[in-house]
Amino acid sequence: MNTPKAPWLKYFGDMPAHLDYPTGSMYEAVKESAEAKKKMNSVAYEFQGKKTNYKQFLNKIETLGKSYKSIGINEGDMVTVCMPNTPQGVDTFYALNRIGAVPAMIHPLSAVGEIAFYINTTQSKAVLVLDLFYEKVLEALKQVNYPVKVVVAHIKDELPFPLNMLYPLTVKDKPAPLPRDNRDVIDWPDFISGGKKVTLTNELPKAEDTAVILFSGGTTGTSKGIQLTNMNMNALAAQVAANAGFTMEGLRMFSVMPLFHGFGLGVGIHTALMASGTCIIIPQFTIKTYARDVKKYKPNVIVGVPTLYEALLRSDGFNYDLSFLRGMFCGGDSLSVELKKKVDKFLKEHNATIQVREGYGTTECVTASCLTPYDMYREGSIGIPLSDTYYTIVNPNNDTEIPYGEEGEICICGPTVMKGYLNNAEETASTLRRHADGNLWLHTGDLGYMDEDGFVYYKQRMKRLIIVSGINVYPSQVENAIDAHPDVLLSCAVGIPDPYKMHVVKAFVVLRQGVEPSDKIKKEIIENCKKNVSRYGVPREIEFRTELPKTLVGKVAYRVLEEEEAAKYEEKKNAAAEENKQ
Repeated sequence: MNTPKAPWLKYFGDMPAHLDYPTGSMYEAVKESAEAKKKMNSVAYEFQGKKTNYKQFLNKIETLGKSYKSIGINEGDMVTVCMPNTPQGVDTFYALNRIGAVPAMIHPLSAVGEIAFYINTTQSKAVLVLDLFYEKVLEALKQVNYPVKVVVAHIKDELPFPLNMLYPLTVKDKPAPLPRDNRDVIDWPDFISGGKKVTLTNELPKAEDTAVILFSGGTTGTSKGIQLTNMNMNALAAQVAANAGFTMEGLRMFSVMPLFHGFGLGVGIHTALMASGTCIIIPQFTIKTYARDVKKYKPNVIVGVPTLYEALLRSDGFNYDLSFLRGMFCGGDSLSVELKKKVDKFLKEHNATIQVREGYGTTECVTASCLTPYDMYREGSIGIPLSDTYYTIVNPNNDTEIPYGEEGEICICGPTVMKGYLNNAEETASTLRRHADGNLWLHTGDLGYMDEDGFVYYKQRMKRLIIVSGINVYPSQVENAIDAHPDVLLSCAVGIPDPYKMHVVKAFVVLRQGVEPSDKIKKEIIENCKKNVSRYGVPREIEFRTELPKTLVGKVAYRVLEEEEAAKYEEKKNAAAEENKQ
């Protein structure tokens, strides 16, 4: 590698500019770290009060590895993991790595059509799913033309006594009973028992082998499988630990970000475990429970998206002492200057000695690749690159580097950059490009600039993207679901400001000539969206129009609609502020 210029290094302080990385698998990295630090009896993760130490965790990985082998999962095979944050999801992630198989992590609230797409794209031989969602998987498998094993897990199996006994009585949504006539549907206890006679070899994946598939959207809005290697994941964990201070003794990570999200999986789980810390696994984020769980578990590190920190500010009567916090990090969506000021003020008022630190990255490099220095915040900046990671700003038209302070496309180079898109050479070649310096650069599709000190500033996406509570929503997917309605002529989905989720989806719809707008059509559109896009992509609001604004080349001018909605939002905010003054 030809070393690019790195003006930010003078602000690294005690942080190392270069690191040594594990040369094997993720499983090896976690195991060797726990053994070297003599942490085998320390808690690896805690779930609803039930604690699992590293020795137990590693034994569970071995057991599950045998179970997956027993249903025909071998090296290189893919398994779709459709789970919220639960021990079974975490254990499976590492168990598949142990046997050289590859987990494809997806949102458990994915629509039926999305699940079918993910399974077909990866050619998964099995699916792990929570009992509350398994019926969707069975429905999705009707669109898959080969046999797939379905392993059904249960929350109650991982709860401590007596919660495991009380859980069936307290849960609101009862899971449907498992079909007895379908041998491809395997209940969790039977799945565990099935691997007892299996023996695992000592052969382990290599650093360059694909370790996990995460999904993102493409230039056309079609989801792509991002291939991340063991090196990508391990390098990310080492970088974050060194640059964010996760080498601390007694690390307690508040693991509330979801497993299908690079931030949640790469930082909230793998970084914490590779540092031999404790993951406090939170299965579901809600406004009501978030503040309560922070008080209950007293994590010293919290990672999240702006929505999570907005939830803290909204917590009624929050009077807890937060002096136990040693790190708070925000990523997944841009943190506004105003929200950062509010969160920092909130932390100070509750005796925390830290400020929230903002990061930036893409799933194509796992997650964070840039972080605000501990003691040097520049307003509007997303920080400086992590160890062994390089940024450059280029002219989007010709990939040439542009001067400091000028806006262009943000490109990233380093050990966390993905292997490529699964079975998509064209998109891979478009995104991973070798520049004149001889290095391979990841083109993020984001516009920004870098100042002379190497601080990076994010401005906006080059491609259409709506981020709802830190989750990527691709407008074309929403529009495809809307346009499928027989009475719809044209649609446009945009992100509109929301005081809590940062953005939600609004759809503008033009109906065919002679069709009058109605609540019935709205309902039908919403129902079709629920079947084909995740809940984050379902429009919060639908507005019928006779026509939509167009660009000079005849495309829908979605930015005009975004600006209209942003102006409305600001007008409402100002009106509310004036009313409060009176």
